[in-house]
Amino acid sequence: MKKLTHRIGPAPFISVDECGDGDLVVLLHGIGGNKRNWIPNIESFSKHFKTVAWDARGYGDSDDYDGELNFDDFAADLNKVIEYFSYEKAHIVGLSMGGRIAFTFFKNFPTKVASLVLCDTHKGFKHFTKEQQNEFIRLRKEPLISGKEPSDIAPIVAKTLIGDVNNKNVYDQLVDSMNRLHKFSYIKSIEASVKSDHTDILSKINVPTLVVVGELDSLTPPSLANEIANEIPGAKLEIITGAGHLSNIEQPEIFNSKVTKFLNEL
Repeated sequence: MKKLTHRIGPAPFISVDECGDGDLVVLLHGIGGNKRNWIPNIESFSKHFKTVAWDARGYGDSDDYDGELNFDDFAADLNKVIEYFSYEKAHIVGLSMGGRIAFTFFKNFPTKVASLVLCDTHKGFKHFTKEQQNEFIRLRKEPLISGKEPSDIAPIVAKTLIGDVNNKNVYDQLVDSMNRLHKFSYIKSIEASVKSDHTDILSKINVPTLVVVGELDSLTPPSLANEIANEIPGAKLEIITGAGHLSNIEQPEIFNSKVTKFLNEL
């Protein structure tokens, strides 16, 4: 099926890939990612839905921007994307930071959300231990401020995220993804991420919700995913066997099957 690329404005212009027809599904990557992270998933989803994967502002082929960042900016960009395709609402599939953008989007634009698929994500850094917070920042932000480039930290961070460090294909995909980061926009995302918390939103979510997590995810483990699912009324939980934090990349066939089944049953 033919894939189209769009640049959606006004500034910052957001780059998206689009494929398929039907209800709108929007795929949101994580803090170290870009729309290429969804290559294993777009073709499968586009058999059933109009599937759109974005580069968030400051990522991939999307524009960088001036000033500070907060998650409300991401939410406004997502609303711009949905309106560009002339849909009243969309199914939002968010991985890690993308899941947290989905929380913020629901808070700001609840009538635009048809359903949520929250993958390997968390409620905010209030629920991380101080040790986990410090490690998150140390691995990502501090080396960059000290003069390193994304390509310098990519091999180290990649090993902390995947379930099977011997899976060279997944490891190479993740390293490639982080090599493409825009350094200063990425630092802004880290800062915004640590400042954001979504705990109060969960109990207010009133759309069908699927929580997905990799069995081997050590950053946002199944115990946390179960907690999130229990706090969202009627939410379902699916654990992806053999996957770490990048469940859509590490076990794409299982991931695609579970998400498609959930969306088709709505």
